[in-house]
Amino acid sequence: MTDAPDRLIAMDIARGFAVMGILAMNIVTFALPEAAYFNPAAGGGKSIPDIMAWALSFILIDGKMRGLFSLLFGASMLLAMDRAEMDGRDGRMAHISRAFWLTLIGLAHYLLLWWGDILTLYGAVSLIALTCTGKQPVALIKLAFLAFAVHFVILLGTMVSIYHLQSAATAPNATAADMAHFARMLASIGEPGTPDIAREIALSRGDIGPMIAQRAADLPVWVLSGVKYMAFDTLGFMLLGMAMLKAGFLTTRWPLEQYYMTARHCFLIGLPPMVGLALWAIWSGFDTVTTFGIVFAWSFPLRIPLTVGFAAVIYWLALRVKPDNLQGIAAVGRLSLSNYLGTSMMMTAIFYGWGLGLFGSFSRAELYLFPPVMWALMLVWSRPWLRAFRLGPAEWLWRSLERGKLLRLRR
Repeated sequence: MTDAPDRLIAMDIARGFAVMGILAMNIVTFALPEAAYFNPAAGGGKSIPDIMAWALSFILIDGKMRGLFSLLFGASMLLAMDRAEMDGRDGRMAHISRAFWLTLIGLAHYLLLWWGDILTLYGAVSLIALTCTGKQPVALIKLAFLAFAVHFVILLGTMVSIYHLQSAATAPNATAADMAHFARMLASIGEPGTPDIAREIALSRGDIGPMIAQRAADLPVWVLSGVKYMAFDTLGFMLLGMAMLKAGFLTTRWPLEQYYMTARHCFLIGLPPMVGLALWAIWSGFDTVTTFGIVFAWSFPLRIPLTVGFAAVIYWLALRVKPDNLQGIAAVGRLSLSNYLGTSMMMTAIFYGWGLGLFGSFSRAELYLFPPVMWALMLVWSRPWLRAFRLGPAEWLWRSLERGKLLRLRR
């Protein structure tokens, strides 16, 4: 199944787990209003199973799988540039071309399928990461945590603004303008029962034309929000991935025990506070401002050790288990772009109006019946495809566009 004997199978396995894990969080945004991502009271029900589903996904998945995917993307940048150099091409120019086409693929994904695209962001942010590819691991780690710090300062600034609006709107001398401004802010961060939620449900269950038109109209705000609230987070994980590749973590050069100890330390650091944050949100009755702050800002620093912890667990597993037992996951990882886009096609076909139109029809707990089915489909098609073809369909398109010629697809 491999193209070369030196292919990093463990990285394929980690990428496979990441693309499968991302669906476990994205299923909420495929099937429920955007507000439900930040506040379970805004969609998906508040039964005990629904609250448990929210808590588990918040503690274990939210931000961690995307962080893992970003981390692996940064490492893959270096590997792809090395391969381009070995082929006699300019590695940096090859990546610039790859980033350009990935950005366009992401824009098409956003406009035609789903508003939650991350490919556009990856393409743009990777050009910034490109300036750091020559640095040593320690320098890359320092820059990664600088990016994380900038991201957290932006989150803090947003929360300070929200608290200021809340204080002004609840003060005894609050004006009608203060209260209206606060109400608009609440609607934007997950306030249950707002007209925006009803409009989103109606739009998602409708024809595809109005959905595309709405996304096109929202494109400037979507881009600016992505740059402001996700760019430094993504950059930090990409740089961390580069450092982990150069330091041998992602090339399986660490001893098995070191992966285990890394995972243990990271989970001890991250999991107890995450549990505390989940309990705080539940105890507040999912108060809009409290829950948004927990999901949006206060959990962010904990995602960093938890993301590294998951990477360490996966690498420990990849080294501990016989490779043949994880070949299916590795195949999913090798076709990560195809599986990512294919997931969007399948899920939107189920939940959007151009398909079955089931948007908003399931509780949060019920939604978690869908990811295992999609995971099974990924596993069923990925390995046989790679027996017959060198690349996945989306990977073949992307690389052909980057090279400016149609690459050979069949083996």
